[in-house]
Amino acid sequence: MVHQAHIPIKRVKGGFKLLLPILYCTLLLALNGCENSEQEIRELTQKKIGVDEARMIETYFSQAGKMKAKLTAPLMLRYQDTLPRVEFPQSMHVDFYNDSVQVESILDALYGRYLEGQRKMYLRDSIVVIQQLNEDTLRCEELWWDQNKEIFYTDKPVKITKKDGTILPGKGLEASQDFRDIKIINPSEGILPVAENEFGPASDSTELTSDSSRSNQ
Repeated sequence: MVHQAHIPIKRVKGGFKLLLPILYCTLLLALNGCENSEQEIRELTQKKIGVDEARMIETYFSQAGKMKAKLTAPLMLRYQDTLPRVEFPQSMHVDFYNDSVQVESILDALYGRYLEGQRKMYLRDSIVVIQQLNEDTLRCEELWWDQNKEIFYTDKPVKITKKDGTILPGKGLEASQDFRDIKIINPSEGILPVAENEFGPASDSTELTSDSSRSNQ
């Protein structure tokens, strides 16, 4: 680390004389400024950009005064910058409740990002949703949850496995929040095999605002 400082110089007969005590103090300050640990630098950087971290969290979502969902995750990061958001980078689990506060569907994903201003959540990587009543299971690589409209949707490949073992693959999906009403936008004909890693970790190909055109429809 290089520090530039203006060292005062005193003119005396016969030339210039450095003020050595001041120079000595300046060097001490420069050395002390380089002793911040990597952890301290990381913490200072996080505070500067407004990142709050919490572990083993449990949070609730409500609508019209009624609890609709409970989310648990091992790690939560809250960003307070130009786009306030909450990220769950180490997996997340959500229980969705009916009006009787009974679990009607459960959701698991390896990554989630909640946009607080839009009340929308983006999910990706190994997403599994199970409807408790009919035991339908949905698997996909990306999924959006619109809390205002109480719907889920995606334009990525999906696969629904029915209780009797029937497999319904396709691309694109719209579903009610309780997953009782599910529509595959482009269903595939017949029952097709799906690779085991098809719905595994995926790159974040969906920008934060990529669903804006859809929400304006």
